[in-house]
Amino acid sequence: MDIWQQLLAVALGVMVLFIAVPSIKGAMQRSKEADEKHWGTVILLAAVLIGFVIFLISSVRQ
Repeated sequence: MDIWQQLLAVALGVMVLFIAVPSIKGAMQRSKEADEKHWGTVILLAAVLIGFVIFLISSVRQ
């Protein structure tokens, strides 16, 4: 990549961080105050993601 593309990528990454960090802080605060925890959903989504990655790796190796 050229230097201007690298600088543009870094600038875009910094902008995304400035936009995302306040939203993440608010979401973490709401999560701490929540009545019910949804760990089953988190585990299910993690399992689906891991399965999808394994599927992608196996499809590329053939």
